[in-house]
Amino acid sequence: MHEFKFTGKNLYCEKVRVEDLARKYGTPLYVYSYQTLVDHFLKLKKAFHSVDPLICYSVKANSNLAILRSLVDKGAGLDIVSGGELSRAIKAGCPANRIVYASVGKTDKEIEEALRQRILFFNVESVPELENINRIARKLKVTAQVALRINPDVEPKTHKYITTGKLTNKFGIDFKSAQQIFLVRKALSNVKISGLHIHIGSQITESAPYVAAIGKMVDFIGRLRKEGIVLEYLNIGGGLGIVYDKETPQTADKFAAKVLPLLKKRGLKIIMEPGRFISGNAGILVTKVLYIKKTPLKKFVIVDAGMNDLIRPSLYAAFHSIVPLKSPGHRVTGSQEKVDIVGPICESGDFLAKARLMPKVREGEYLAVMSAGAYGFSMSSNYNSRRRAEEVLVVGSESFVIRKRDTWDDLVRNEIIPAFLLGL
Repeated sequence: MHEFKFTGKNLYCEKVRVEDLARKYGTPLYVYSYQTLVDHFLKLKKAFHSVDPLICYSVKANSNLAILRSLVDKGAGLDIVSGGELSRAIKAGCPANRIVYASVGKTDKEIEEALRQRILFFNVESVPELENINRIARKLKVTAQVALRINPDVEPKTHKYITTGKLTNKFGIDFKSAQQIFLVRKALSNVKISGLHIHIGSQITESAPYVAAIGKMVDFIGRLRKEGIVLEYLNIGGGLGIVYDKETPQTADKFAAKVLPLLKKRGLKIIMEPGRFISGNAGILVTKVLYIKKTPLKKFVIVDAGMNDLIRPSLYAAFHSIVPLKSPGHRVTGSQEKVDIVGPICESGDFLAKARLMPKVREGEYLAVMSAGAYGFSMSSNYNSRRRAEEVLVVGSESFVIRKRDTWDDLVRNEIIPAFLLGL
């Protein structure tokens, strides 16, 4: 469900014609629908209302301050994975007691700053990290609240690069090691283990992996209680999939129906960390057709957005639906053709779609790369010294620039030519 729809011949974002945005702000251009963003958050909140979860939006999915503030204003917390994301969370006005902090490689400075901000807790990924948090907390004379991230060894049936809950992955702690930690926890005088955390992967379209993982967690919590260890929180992570192509992901209601019976058994405070589910279909990438190139074997539609703007197709072979901003309905019947949609980057891996059946388009027309609101701009780069795209938020009939396009000066802002190279 999203607010990008054709009205007549034109694609609209809420009440604004997308082509008008492309002409006003230029391309490549990320366009987000405020209504879609908020609706997906509220759907999840409503589906799980019986356990009143703290829904911590995953900042890595889309870290723009306006996106974060839109969700924080509706009661969301934030799931962060770096010092930079902590800074963003604070700037976006998120209360520190609604921030949870994951990542297998937190630095001393990052841990110290998070402790000073008094975040809700760290999701701890290893014994050395736990010991380091205890050391830094002791130095600061505070008690750090943590949740142990458990690796439940569950197959989430998603791309291998975004699988995080198998024992072959770098994330989390196995059950046996976690139990040992609880046995020696009193030696960690400045750490309070308040909960458990799992996150088994991303773009998961079935409930079965969650049921299996949460089931294992519930059993583990039961064993801990028998030993007198009582916890306050259970964080079930995120990873809910969305529709990119022909997927049939679970709705918030169907997901809740499957996992709520497990969550209600233990009376713990529930935390969730959705990212893609909230922002994925709330954004598109708009790009302009520069050239149509025919070769003996292929036809290429060359556009002004490249893998630096949206790396998912190159990195994951991910599918994104791509549509002209003007409905194919106004085109000649039978005018579809198979093309590669490629960008200007000097890499053969620079493509948005391969062998895609598309309506015939002309140079100067615009295309919309759908479902680009998650892991789109947040994974973009300045490769080939390209300026990162402008970002626009649409609210009803209004549009707001929420990130200006890079300038040429931005590309070299932090670079310094040593004096000896300047002959000084």
